Amino acid sequence: MAENNNFDIQTIGNATIPSPIHLDQMTGDSIYKFIEEKNRILSDVTLQGFNTCVQSNKAPVCLEKAGPRERIFFRPENTTAAIVTCGGLCPGINNVIRSLVMALHYFYGVKRIIGIPYGYEGLSPKSTHGLTELTPDVVNDIHEFGGTVLGSSRGAQPVSEMVDMLENNKVDLLFAIGGDGTLKGANAIGDEIEKRKLPISVIGIPKTIDNDIDLIDKSFGFETAFDTAAPIIRDAHNEATGAYNGVSIVKLMGRDSGFIAASAAISMPVVNFVLVPEMTFDLYGPNGFFEALKKRLDFKHHAVIVVAEGAGQHLFENEKQITDASGNVQHKDIGLLLKDKIKEYFDSQAIKTTIKYIDPSYIIRSSPANASDSVFCNRLAYHAVHGAMAGKTRFVVGMVNNQFVYLPISKVVSQRKKIDLAGEFWFAALQSTGQPFSMVQA
Repeated sequence: MAENNNFDIQTIGNATIPSPIHLDQMTGDSIYKFIEEKNRILSDVTLQGFNTCVQSNKAPVCLEKAGPRERIFFRPENTTAAIVTCGGLCPGINNVIRSLVMALHYFYGVKRIIGIPYGYEGLSPKSTHGLTELTPDVVNDIHEFGGTVLGSSRGAQPVSEMVDMLENNKVDLLFAIGGDGTLKGANAIGDEIEKRKLPISVIGIPKTIDNDIDLIDKSFGFETAFDTAAPIIRDAHNEATGAYNGVSIVKLMGRDSGFIAASAAISMPVVNFVLVPEMTFDLYGPNGFFEALKKRLDFKHHAVIVVAEGAGQHLFENEKQITDASGNVQHKDIGLLLKDKIKEYFDSQAIKTTIKYIDPSYIIRSSPANASDSVFCNRLAYHAVHGAMAGKTRFVVGMVNNQFVYLPISKVVSQRKKIDLAGEFWFAALQSTGQPFSMVQA
């Protein structure tokens, strides 16, 4: 955790209105009770962490437990909620939209819910897209489809203009579904709202297929991503084994973090090499990738390589760096580079190879959520609504240590989560592929 251990969530006022959902009247396990503010979740659940706190006489870092509060801030019948989806597509966005609408409508009786079209662009006064009225009937079946029914876009808009739009449309709750850039934008909107002393709650629901949002266990859509990649890798293996010295290269998403590639390699253990952005590797030399690949082909006469899109960028020398509208670096195509360089290397040694390059990235990110992600999206949305109605603001909802919690947006965007190359997860990936330890450099 960062040195600043204050993980308290901002509120826009005292919650004095009785909740309409009456969960406290239910019987059974305490999970169905209202959550009290004193209910906290430990960030570090290790014995070492506990002993450190005891020895230093310091309170452990605790996070706000997500869930319904007995008292809420917003009067539901007068509340307007808005939902915006930003950035790249990801499995499960429609599930989150649907669950937000259902929770607002059926749990709390919020009657006016609007969809902001095409990301933050739709909050610009220059936008001609118009707003979408969202009701249970409108969103009832959208979970069956990938993508987002609201549309999405990249790039920032003037914060003051976006807040003007919220104020003019009498929006009380803004749910922003997106990744690092989206959440930073939501935090900036929250800053402007605070300056104007407006009673508008800003809630982030972390969406990144790369699973690179810091602090939280996982982001929605990630599990569907490597689940969808698994049969593609299986078919790539069939292609590789169908030819003498067959090599299949599968490029998966993962701009700065290789969680999809590594998870896919572990879940479909026909992968022989997995290359991720967190590692650097040489192509040539005794510990280089080509020498390891040659040994694999000498032994088995086929190989499957899974590479994350952001891997191997150090191999592109003296090329100008380009960014997209969100400020993300647009990486050079490592898959095509590997394809060309592998052919060149083995041709130079008069070794015949058959190389197949497969890039299913945009098919994967446009897929509908699988069953597990669907459940996860549903619960994220419900907890987001509970926190919003209680008057909490500038927070994201996520799972930490298998518990749903609220985290300040500023905390989760301070850095990106990456694979620990000295950790158990990466070790599991290396064990599954059998690639040489000597090939990997931190």
